[in-house]
Amino acid sequence: MSASGGTRAIVAALLANLSIAAAKFVAFLFSGSSSMLAESVHSLADSGNQGLLLLGGKRAQRQATPQHPFGYGRERYIYAFLVSIVLFSVGGMFALYEGYEKIKHPHELEHWYWPVGVLVFAIIAEGFSFRTAIKESNPLRGKKSWKEFVRHAKAPELPVVLLEDLGALVGLILALGGVGLALLTGDGVWDGVGTLCIGILLILIALVLAVETKSLLLGEAAGVEAVQQIESALVAGDTVTGVIHMRTLHLGPEELLVAAKIAVRHDGTATEIASAIDAAESRIREAVPIARVIYLEPDIYSESEAAKGPDPEASPGGPSTPPAAH
Repeated sequence: MSASGGTRAIVAALLANLSIAAAKFVAFLFSGSSSMLAESVHSLADSGNQGLLLLGGKRAQRQATPQHPFGYGRERYIYAFLVSIVLFSVGGMFALYEGYEKIKHPHELEHWYWPVGVLVFAIIAEGFSFRTAIKESNPLRGKKSWKEFVRHAKAPELPVVLLEDLGALVGLILALGGVGLALLTGDGVWDGVGTLCIGILLILIALVLAVETKSLLLGEAAGVEAVQQIESALVAGDTVTGVIHMRTLHLGPEELLVAAKIAVRHDGTATEIASAIDAAESRIREAVPIARVIYLEPDIYSESEAAKGPDPEASPGGPSTPPAAH
């Protein structure tokens, strides 16, 4: 991910949400609209979320230490996961509570022009923020659909901002619909219904973010294209004849670990093999610049051993105890 592009999208969303939160809260004070109160809390939660993303990006830049030899790149995933928790609890659950209370105890809206005016302003401001996030995401998205981009992006910031902004825009439309129906019918229950819809929307977005960031926290491999580039770079020389097996792991959005067992010529000397490994590492870094940590183990390829398939006990996540004897 372009760090500067992600930061621009986050800052744009932060400025928009702070101004919108203040305007919504003023509208709530004048009108008593629960939709406006839920939306003001939503915008405050989003502002806090953007602060968390900025903090995570800053902390992830710390240098590796003996205790954390692979660095702190995954802190960006941790803070993105915290965003989903905040969005679920502060935004979604609060909106559900406010909606329930308003339906149970409805009252007529006062000074209707305040919430309507603020909602129109908020839609314009959120539209600007959403446009910025789309503009910064397009170069990274390439030919992928937006669904694929959100699901497979290794950098969490832009997908988080995109989903937050999309949720905010839809939530504003729901709030405007609730306020409008309350004004047209004179029944404040519609304001509560709009608030409930906002809460459900925020919880759904929070769950999507939680699932995606959980996968990143567990550790995801490189994309198919990057894996193919690494394999091609490995066998480009004369000494390395093939890749026996390979695993990749994202240590952070822009840091990739590559571990591979490579087949080398059986008649190669130790010096030739060492030189071939150094050359292969250079080719990998040239082909995939985010490959920061590379471990290559030379071996002699054996068809009989390959035919046995992978050993599950030698694999991460394999059996922790030997299988029972028969």
